[in-house]
Amino acid sequence: MLAIKNGKVITVTNGVLEQGDVLIKDGKIAAVGRSLDIPADACVIDAAGKWVTPGFIDAHTHLSTFNEPRDMHSQYDGNEITSPVTPYVRGIDALNPHDPGIAEARRGGFTTCYTGPGSANVVCGTGISFKTRAGATVFDIVIPGTEHMKMALGENPRSCYGGQKKLPSTRMGVGAVLREALFNAKVYSDAKLEHEKNPEKEAPKPDFRLEPLVPVVRGQMKCRIHSHRADDVVTAVRIAEEFGLDFSIEHCTEGYKILDFLKEHGVTAVVGPLTMGKSKMEIWGCRLDTPAKMEQAGINFCLTEDTSGDTKYLPMHVGLCIARGLSEQAAFEAVTIRPARLLGLDSRVGSLEAGKDADLAIWSGIPFSSLSLCEKTIIEGEVYDNLCD
Repeated sequence: MLAIKNGKVITVTNGVLEQGDVLIKDGKIAAVGRSLDIPADACVIDAAGKWVTPGFIDAHTHLSTFNEPRDMHSQYDGNEITSPVTPYVRGIDALNPHDPGIAEARRGGFTTCYTGPGSANVVCGTGISFKTRAGATVFDIVIPGTEHMKMALGENPRSCYGGQKKLPSTRMGVGAVLREALFNAKVYSDAKLEHEKNPEKEAPKPDFRLEPLVPVVRGQMKCRIHSHRADDVVTAVRIAEEFGLDFSIEHCTEGYKILDFLKEHGVTAVVGPLTMGKSKMEIWGCRLDTPAKMEQAGINFCLTEDTSGDTKYLPMHVGLCIARGLSEQAAFEAVTIRPARLLGLDSRVGSLEAGKDADLAIWSGIPFSSLSLCEKTIIEGEVYDNLCD
C-alpha cells in the first residue's frame, strides 16, 4: 500500500482537505480523508506543505501526432492533407509512446491526455485517450473505447485546400463538405439499419470511408469540432444539431462573443490554447478572460494547451486566467473532472475518490503558479519522481 499524508488534498468533487491523506492499493484509491489509519507496512510519502491533486487531464492535444522531435522540413503525422474528408484516419497509428512530449506532460502533472489528428481537414479522423505512463507500445498507454471523431471549420481546411484550387476554398465550401460527408454517412447507416431490421433487404456495399462515420451519425461517437471564430462556432452547432451529433466545440476562441448562444444550445467547449499569437485572423480575438466569462455565464468548458509538448505549460496559463477572474474551483475542474466527463472517463479519473484510478500529482505549491513544481506524478499507483527524472 502507498500512503500520501499531511498534504493539502484537492479532491475537486468533495472539497479541500487540509492535512489530508490518500491511501492507494493495487493501483486504485482506497481512501481519502483526514487522520486515516495507515498500515505499518505502507510506503509513506509525507506531503506536508504540498498540494495533492488528481492527475491533470488535457482533453485536446496532438501529443505524438504532431511528432517531436521534428526537423523544420518534415511533415507532421497529425494532418493527412491529401483529402478534406478522412474519417478513416486513426490517431492511434501515429501515437508513439516514446515521444518526449508524453514524458514532459507527465512531469507537468498530467496523467491522462487525449490526442488525435489536427485540423487541416473538414473530417479529420479519430483520436484516443491515453495515460502518460512510460510504455513500450501503444497497448501500454491507450484507453480502449475512447475514440472521438475530429472535424474542423474555419481557416485551416479552407486555406489547406483552397491553395490547391480544391473544394473547400471558402467557409461555404467547408460547410458543404461537412454536410455532404454526414449526409452520405447517414444514408449508408440507415441502409445498414434497414438490413439489420430486415435481413431480406440487401445490405449496402461495405464502404471503408463511410464506416467510421456510422457511430457518429447515430450519436454513438462524440465529435470534436475545431472552431475558433464566433460565426464558425455557430455553423458547427447548426450542422451538429441538424444531424443529431454528440459534439463539443474545440478552441471556441471567440466564444465570449456568443455566450448566450452557447448557453442556450448547451455547448461544451474545450478552450485554448490561451496564449496564442496573431498567426491567423480567426485567433486575433484570443483573450485570457474567456474562461472567466464562460464561468460567469454558466457554460461547461475544459481548458487545453493543444499542440505537441506544450501541455506541460497549461497549469501556468490557467494561472493567468485565475488572475483575470476565473475561480480556483473552476480552474481545477477544467483540467480534471470536466475533461474526464468529456472523455467518458469520470468513473475512473478526474477527482480523488475511493475506487478511482490512483492518478495523482504532488506539487510544491498551488499548481497554477509558475513558481510551483510538480514534484511527483502517480499513475495507477506507480510513482514518478519528477525531481530525479
